[in-house]
Amino acid sequence: MPGPAFLDGETVSLRTIEEEDIPFLQEAVNDPGVWRGIGRADPINQPQEREFFEEVVSGDGNITLLVTRDAETPLGTVSLTIKEASQRAELGYWIAPDQQGQGYGTEASGMLVDFGFRHRGFHRIEARVFEFNDDSRALLESLGFTHEGTHRDSQFLDGGYKDTLWYGVLEDEWDYAAYDDLY
Repeated sequence: MPGPAFLDGETVSLRTIEEEDIPFLQEAVNDPGVWRGIGRADPINQPQEREFFEEVVSGDGNITLLVTRDAETPLGTVSLTIKEASQRAELGYWIAPDQQGQGYGTEASGMLVDFGFRHRGFHRIEARVFEFNDDSRALLESLGFTHEGTHRDSQFLDGGYKDTLWYGVLEDEWDYAAYDDLY
C-alpha cells in the first residue's frame, strides 16, 4: 500500500515513503544511473536502506518523499534537508534510470521547492550537482536556480576527482505563479 499523497502535480505525486518502498529504494540506489549522480559509490544492502529509512526518512530535519506516477508507480525521491538556523534547505532528488528524461524530476523538484518557500518559510534553497551531470544542471536551471560556485575536486568518482557545482534560488526569485494550482 503506497503512502498517502502529500502533493499532486500534473504527472507525478509526492507521497510519504513507507517500509514497503525499501526494496524499490535499494534497487534504484544501487543502479549506476542513480549512485553516480548522488555521489555514493558504495553498494547499499537492505539493512543499510532500512537504516536510511529509519534515520533520514523517518527522522526530523528532512522532508523526503517518494515521486510516483499513476498514484502508485515509484519513480524516485525528492527531498529537502532543512538548515533551520538559517531558513534554508538543500534540495536532493533522483529518478530511476528507466524513468529519466521524462520531466518527472523537474516537476517533483519544483513542487517541493515551492512547498518549501510557501509553507516552510525558507529564504533560500540550494542544490549541488557533479560537473558531469548535465541533465541535473539543466533541471536546476529550468527551475530558476543560479550557479553560485564550484568546489573543485570535491568528490572521488569513476577513478578521479570531480567538481561539485552549487546552485541556489532565493524566495523572491521563485516563480510562485507556476505552482498556484497545487493548493
